[in-house]
Amino acid sequence: MHTESIQNLSVVGKMRLELLCKGGMASNMIKLIISGNEKEQRLDRFLKKYLKNASLSYIYKLIRKDVKINGKRGNIETMLSEGDEISLYIGEEELEKLTQSKKLIKSKKQFNIAYEDENILIVEKPFGLLTHGDSTEKKNHLANQVISYLIEKGDYVPRLERTFVPSPVNRLDRNTTGLVLFGKNNKALQTLNKMIRERGYINKYYLTIVAGNLKKELILKDKMEKDEDKNLVKVLSLDDEEGKIMETIARPLKYSNGYTLVEVELVTGRTHQIRAHLSKAGYPIIGDIKYGRSEINRKIERDFNLTTQFLHAYRLSFIGAEEPLEYLVGKNIKAELPANLEKIKNSIF
Repeated sequence: MHTESIQNLSVVGKMRLELLCKGGMASNMIKLIISGNEKEQRLDRFLKKYLKNASLSYIYKLIRKDVKINGKRGNIETMLSEGDEISLYIGEEELEKLTQSKKLIKSKKQFNIAYEDENILIVEKPFGLLTHGDSTEKKNHLANQVISYLIEKGDYVPRLERTFVPSPVNRLDRNTTGLVLFGKNNKALQTLNKMIRERGYINKYYLTIVAGNLKKELILKDKMEKDEDKNLVKVLSLDDEEGKIMETIARPLKYSNGYTLVEVELVTGRTHQIRAHLSKAGYPIIGDIKYGRSEINRKIERDFNLTTQFLHAYRLSFIGAEEPLEYLVGKNIKAELPANLEKIKNSIF
C-alpha cells in the first residue's frame, strides 16, 4: 500500500486509523479507535455513519461476520466507549468505496445567531429556507449554512471527523421563521435530541395570528395522520385507532379587527401540527394556504402582501437539562418577529 494512501487514511478522524500490513501487502483488517465524538452510540449506528454508502443489510452482515470490538464479537446494540478498538475485516478498495464522502458545498450565511456556546448553537431561520435539504434543494439549506459557518469558525473540521456532523434537533417548515437548535458535538447533539423529544426539558413557543376571537386558552389533544403524497395532515379523534397523538396549547394575547395574536406552546412536535390543529379548532392561521380560509387569505394578501402562514418560533425555555448541558436550565432564548411580520402585527393590533 502506498505511503500517500496511508497518510490520507490517517486523517479520517481524530482517532488513530491503522491498516495492518503483512509482507508489504495490505491485509483486510482495519482498526479504528473510538473518539469522544463517537462514543455512547450503538455499533450499527456508528458503522452506518462511517460506511456512508453501505446498505443496512450490509452493515448487519458485517457485524455478524467481520467486526470485532476490543478483540471480541459484538452485536448491533453494543454501545461504544471512548478508546474502544474496532477491527473491520474489509478490503481497502471496498472501504474507500463505502466511506467516500460527497464534497461539502459552502453555503452563504443567511441566519442570525440567537445563542451560542461550546456545545450548542441556536439560530434564527429566515423565511423561505429549508431546515434540511430535500430533492428540490440540496445545497442552500439551513443545516448546510450552519456547517459552513462552523467550519469557518474552526469549531467543526470535517477531515478530523469520521461520523459526526453538527445537526439540528428541531425542524421548521420552509416558510415558518424562528429558532432552530443545533448540537456542535456528538454528546451535546445526543443530549439535545433526548431533551427535545421528551417532556420536562425544553418548552417551545410560537407567535401566530389567527382569524377569529380566541377568548381563552385552548388545550388541544388529538391524533393526526399525514398524507405523504399531498404533504397534508388530517386531524383525527383521540378515539381513532390510527394516527399519532399531538398536543398543542394556544394562549390568546391580543384581539382586534377579527384577529387574535396567539402564543402557541408546542407540546408534541408533529408535521404541520400548529397549523392543522388551530384550523381544526376553528382558528386558522392567517396566510396559511394549506389549512387556512381562502377568503381570509385573499384579504390578508391584499392588505399586507402576505401569501404564507404567519408563524414564528420565538422562544425556547430550558426548564431542565442533562449533562453536559445542565448550565442551560433557566435560560430563555428569544427571536424577535421578522420585520414584515412585526409590521403586520402592529397594523392589526
